[in-house]
Amino acid sequence: MSDGFDRAPEQTRPQDSVPQQNPEPAMAKPQVVVAPVLMSKLSANAPEFYPSGYSSYTESYEDGCEDYPTLSEYVQDFLNHLTEQPGSFETEIEQFSDTLNGWVTTDDALQELVELIYQQATSIQNFSYMGARLCNYLSHHLTISSQSGNFRQLLLQRCRTEYELRDQAAKGDEATRKRFHAFVLFLGELYLNLEIKGTNGQVTRADILQVGLRELLNTLFSNPMDDNLICAVKLLKLTGSVLEDAWKEKGKTDMEEVIQRIENVVLDANCSRDVKQMLLKLVELRSSNWGRVHVTSTYREATPENDPNYFMNEPTFYTSDGVPFTAADPDYQEKYQELLEREDFFPDYEENGTDLSGAGDPYLDDIDDEMDPEIEEAYEKFCLESERKRKQ
Repeated sequence: MSDGFDRAPEQTRPQDSVPQQNPEPAMAKPQVVVAPVLMSKLSANAPEFYPSGYSSYTESYEDGCEDYPTLSEYVQDFLNHLTEQPGSFETEIEQFSDTLNGWVTTDDALQELVELIYQQATSIQNFSYMGARLCNYLSHHLTISSQSGNFRQLLLQRCRTEYELRDQAAKGDEATRKRFHAFVLFLGELYLNLEIKGTNGQVTRADILQVGLRELLNTLFSNPMDDNLICAVKLLKLTGSVLEDAWKEKGKTDMEEVIQRIENVVLDANCSRDVKQMLLKLVELRSSNWGRVHVTSTYREATPENDPNYFMNEPTFYTSDGVPFTAADPDYQEKYQELLEREDFFPDYEENGTDLSGAGDPYLDDIDDEMDPEIEEAYEKFCLESERKRKQ
């Protein structure tokens, strides 16, 4: 039955209008991936964390060696500190030396100190130079002189022990050769940094190290494996100029013999092409006096005859075939003239920049010589203001 009036149909609001979706096929629900629960390995009892570059030696430095139960721990911590912060050598070496003078009072303690420094210098990459500096300082500042000898004597004895194994080490496996090469480079640093004071106060280098380096070079070249030859190149780059000067003072021609040995290796040895290139570059370095420049009192104009580096900074040109050439090439003039005559090298321009092509540049042709009115007005104001200030 009707209730007295007809109910108007309900109007559907636009926001309530939901398009009917085809139920077939039904959309699959997204799969929820549950990450596996990882058990943390962190522990409240874990050792205290120190950031990179931090050494516990820094914290204990102000308290001396009281916090170190043994000499070995104290020295090793200082060596690690120097490895991470080599710039601290100058400021901390004196206190380190003073502490050692109060602690190293027996032959065994001195021997242990030498061994710790030797192992650090030959096992940690890039510590050979710092180790040599440390050895030089301690050789002059450690007061103990045991029955076995002083610090420098024990250090040289330790090096001699390794030196006597050179032939077996150069022929050994890769790990053995690597340790041997580290020893060779440390000995080179010792030769440069270990100062020996004579009775008259003059400072000299250890002749025994000079002899040892010469024999080590012979050993390396006698076993021309790539890594042995690379070690020899590093050693000569490090000490070559000093060794040659020392040999010349004694009237020896050892460096000439070394260079001849290198040239024979390049010709005969079955080393890699890259290593041969390294050896040839070393010979070139030596021919230029190891890169040293001597200033002479009389000026001489450099020529290809009197200056081995005359062509060093000359530009490199390329022929039409892409072959590089420089002023050092015998047919340089001919190749360079050919280069100048190439039509595509200097496209229709004279030396003063004048365009000879006849056709104008489409970009430059669009540029009007007249100023924009606003720019011209601003320029006139600038000139008037400048003239006014000048008169004031």
